[in-house]
Amino acid sequence: MDIGNKIKELRNRNGLTQEELADRSELSKGFISQLERNLTSPSISTLQDLLQCLGSSLSEFFQEDTEEQIVFSQDDYFEKQDTELNNLIQWIIPNAQKNQMEPILLTLQAGGSTYPDNPHEGEEFGYVLSGTVSIHIGAKAYTAKKGESFYFRPEKTHYIQSAKGARLLWVTTPPSF
Repeated sequence: MDIGNKIKELRNRNGLTQEELADRSELSKGFISQLERNLTSPSISTLQDLLQCLGSSLSEFFQEDTEEQIVFSQDDYFEKQDTELNNLIQWIIPNAQKNQMEPILLTLQAGGSTYPDNPHEGEEFGYVLSGTVSIHIGAKAYTAKKGESFYFRPEKTHYIQSAKGARLLWVTTPPSF
């Protein structure tokens, strides 16, 4: 761990100069400079004092940042085959339920549909990759074909179906599947 660089990042994030941090922590500007260049190491009590001035703690300071996965391949997808509704749902972002949106790949076989979803807050967006779908919102139905997209606020009961089969990218917020 590069202690000096981490202290420098915290100092910069707090908008402090080396001199201002030195004044607040009752250390010399030269010591702060040497510390940030890893030419010296602080004692535990000095590090605690510095971190307190920087609005942090020892546990936060030494916590390693975990690399979050940004790109997902088909091997990462989680899928569910629903033989009753004749569809395949692929969650293309694993654990997306913890996020504010949830994108899925939905494959509707001929005659396939989704479960009716009750009204809820949020937004829903879809892009038809192949085939044609009927989007049922309340008592109305809308048609979208390959290359078209749809968007609606799910304030009424809604579901999607396809007479001949379709594949679409469907994004919901908040996650509802």
